[in-house]
Amino acid sequence: MPNVFRNLPSVGELLESPPLKSLIDRVNRNVVIGRVKQFLDDMQRQVRAAAAGMHVPAPAELALRIADWINTDRLPAIIPVINATGNILHPQLGGAPLPDEAIAELAALTRGYASFNMNLATGGDSAAVAAIERQLQRLTGAGAATITCSLASAAMVSLAAMAANREIIVARGEITAIDGNSRLPDLFQTSGAKLRETGTANVTRIDDYAAAITQQTAAILHLTASGFAVIGIAARPPLEELVSLARRSKLPLIHCLAQTSLLDLSPYGITDGSEVAKSVQCGADLMIFPGDGFIGGPPCGILVGRRSLIEAIEKHPLMPPVRAEKLTLAALGATLRLYEDQDVAERAIPVLSLLATPLENLRQRAERLAPQIAATGLTTVEIVAAKSYIAGHEVPGQSLPTVVLALSAKEGPAEQLAEALRTGAPSIVVTIDNDRLILDLRSVLPRDDLSLISAFTSLSRPTESQPTAPAVEL
Repeated sequence: MPNVFRNLPSVGELLESPPLKSLIDRVNRNVVIGRVKQFLDDMQRQVRAAAAGMHVPAPAELALRIADWINTDRLPAIIPVINATGNILHPQLGGAPLPDEAIAELAALTRGYASFNMNLATGGDSAAVAAIERQLQRLTGAGAATITCSLASAAMVSLAAMAANREIIVARGEITAIDGNSRLPDLFQTSGAKLRETGTANVTRIDDYAAAITQQTAAILHLTASGFAVIGIAARPPLEELVSLARRSKLPLIHCLAQTSLLDLSPYGITDGSEVAKSVQCGADLMIFPGDGFIGGPPCGILVGRRSLIEAIEKHPLMPPVRAEKLTLAALGATLRLYEDQDVAERAIPVLSLLATPLENLRQRAERLAPQIAATGLTTVEIVAAKSYIAGHEVPGQSLPTVVLALSAKEGPAEQLAEALRTGAPSIVVTIDNDRLILDLRSVLPRDDLSLISAFTSLSRPTESQPTAPAVEL
C-alpha cells in the first residue's frame, strides 16, 4: 500500500500538466490547487479501502481527470434548454419564457442602481408597484392592485389580512394545491385563517355555501384550479351566484385563479382559461392570480380588487417579507405594457405566440427539419399530427393540435438518445412514446430550429471522452 501512495504525483507535478495549466488561465489558481488536493485526498481514501495492487493512473491521465472534474463541477445549476415536449407551461422547465422587452428591462436594471422606491421628480419615497397598479387597473378594471413574490404568498397574505382567527368558506372540491406544491390547508394554517369546508368533492351548490355562513365567517373563497378536471357528475355554482350570495351576506368574495389570462384565449383553442377582467365584471371583491402562466410574465402573485381590501393587505405584517422585488416588478411591468395592443402581445409574448402559431406553420417547420435531422444518421424521422397538452396534463379545454417529429433511434434505446439530447449543447428536452422520441414543435420557438439541427449534428460526430467524476477504477 505505501508503494501505491509513492506512485501518486505531487500537487506541483500535476499543476505543470497541460490540462491543469490551461485551467489555471480560466479559473482562480487557488481554487485549482484546492480541488487538486481534494481529488488526491479522495483517491487516497479509496486506495486505503481497496485491495492491494490497485492501478494508479499516470500523471497526465490523472491531470486530465481532475481538469474534467473541475470543469463539470463549475457548470451552472440552471442552464437554457429547448423545450420540445409540447408543454408550453412545463413546470420543470421554468414555465413560459419572458418577452424580449422584459429581458431587456431586466438587463438594464441589473447593470447598476435603479429608482426602485424613489420618486426622481421629488427625491422622496415612491412605491415601485404604483405604475404596475395603474397598468393592472387599465387591463382588468379593478380598483387597486399589488404584487407578491408568488401565487401562494399572495393567497396566504390575503387570508391573513382578511380572516385571521375567522372562517373562510371553501367548496370541498376546491381544496387543492396551488402554485406547485402549496396546499390550501397549509396556507390557511400559516395565515391564521380557519378553513370551513362545504359541499362534496364533486358537487357543491349555492345552498351549501349559504348554510355554512355563520357569525365567524369572514369571506367566501372560490378557487378556479388548473391541472386537473372532475369528469362525470359534477356541479359548482357560477361565479355570479357566489357574488350575489356574498353581497346578501355582506361578505367579500375572493376569487383565486390558479391559471388565468388577460386576453380571451378561446380563439387559440383554449376554452379553460378564465379572464381576470370577467371576474372583476362579475363583482368579485378580490382576485388572486399568477403573473406567469398564460399571462407570460415572471413568476409572482398578483392581487387586484377593491381598494379597501388591497390597502388592508398592504398594511399586514406578512406583506413586507412576500412583497415582489425590483426585478420581478420590472419584468412584469414590461410584459403588461405589451398588452396595450393585442396584436403586439400575440407576437411579443412567447406563451401567446406559441399558442397562436397556426398548425400549417408547425407543419412547414417540421417538413424543413425532418430531412436535416434524418441526414445526421442518428434516427429515422416521421411527421405526425398530434395533440399538445399545455401544462403536460390531459385536461379538457387545455389542449391544442400540433405537429411532432417522431424519431426512432438507429442504435440503442430511445432513452439513451433522449439523455444525450438532454445533456448536450444545446440541451433539448423531449418525451418518449413507444420507444420513439417525440419532438413537439408547439413549444419550440422558431428561433431555436437551427439549434435543434446543431444538437443532432453534434451527436452524430465522434466525441472525445466525457468528463468523469473524481473517482478511480478499482
